[in-house]
Amino acid sequence: MPSNPMERRPETCDKAVMQRLDQSPTEPGFVQNPYPFYSRARAAGPLVFWAEYDMPMATTHGAVNTILRDRRFGRETIVPIEFPEHSAPFYAVEQHSMLELEPPRHTRLRGLVLRAFTSRRIQSLAPEIAALAHDLARKIPDGDTDLLDAYCRPIPVIIIARLLGVPEEMAQDLVGWSSAMVQMYQARRTKAEELAAAKAASDFADFLRAYVEKRRSDPRDDLITALIAAEEEGEKLTTDELITTCILLLNAGHEATVHTMGNGIKLLLDNGLHPATQVDLLVEEILRHDPPLHLFTRTAYEDVTLFGHTFRRGDQVGLLLASAGRDETVYSQADHFIPDRQDGPANLAFGAGLHFCVGAPLARLELQIALPILFEHCPNLRLTEPPKYGNIYHFHGLERLMTRR
Repeated sequence: MPSNPMERRPETCDKAVMQRLDQSPTEPGFVQNPYPFYSRARAAGPLVFWAEYDMPMATTHGAVNTILRDRRFGRETIVPIEFPEHSAPFYAVEQHSMLELEPPRHTRLRGLVLRAFTSRRIQSLAPEIAALAHDLARKIPDGDTDLLDAYCRPIPVIIIARLLGVPEEMAQDLVGWSSAMVQMYQARRTKAEELAAAKAASDFADFLRAYVEKRRSDPRDDLITALIAAEEEGEKLTTDELITTCILLLNAGHEATVHTMGNGIKLLLDNGLHPATQVDLLVEEILRHDPPLHLFTRTAYEDVTLFGHTFRRGDQVGLLLASAGRDETVYSQADHFIPDRQDGPANLAFGAGLHFCVGAPLARLELQIALPILFEHCPNLRLTEPPKYGNIYHFHGLERLMTRR
């Protein structure tokens, strides 16, 4: 999951070579439609200085892609994170997240996860995803219904629970813990939300710790058992690392899939469309046009000059993933939603390079299966109120999605 750039200030930054832009990430107009700001930012250059974040931001597809793949930048910070004591349980989990680590520790953790989280295992879930989607779609009531609750949220959390080997009846607890924890990545969080996130992290870790112990004596064909086996084969995956990895897979996979599915259904209904036969192209266009995560950060590990700016060791840079997806220099009619789009480079919604999202194949599979099934059961689906995006930046997803079938 993304860290909050507002917590970590760059040590140095030459603002003179970049245009300074002011935009509150919590301003209502921006929350509902951040894309005009991104357009203004791209027009100012591949790097701009976003005043509210006190940080340079990469704006174009080329700049974002370059920094994502440049090993002179990474996720680990040079200066240790300072956090209030009440947030300690959250950061106790976070410190073992492969998303926040660099080689060699990142290499070991990611390798262990990929050994268990194989493409074969993911593809084997397709029939289960389809059966679950059919069941949920059939149960959508005839009256006004929030599709986020009725359809979008249950699919990824139930599937990840099955993948991990966690009982499905725990799904609501998993969603509650995940929702509380991801508040820590938002620009507008409060102390109450920090306390809730810390408690959720503690409760989630305690549950998984007990569950891992059960799996040690009663192994099953699930991801937790596979990760335990890797640990016991001398790979030195600690219990804390295993717990954090499971939490990361749930939090990152669930949030991104729910937001993308909701945003995608909104786009289809706004444009009077049903999923095309080339659903793989449709999913990529949703991810390009209205992705679930808009901002990610990197830290310079040495002095680096890119796009006319010199980053000093320890400087941070924000990567505007959503701006990269609307870059008119690489996508024709970049502001238009074109379901069968085939032009332009691969979107960066799941990142690129060393930290490319390990759960991307599962998220794509869920979206490719669930979207057509929804419209198969609800061919006359329509919005009953204008959807509104939540004030959850750096994420971008709907508060609710009220529809009638």
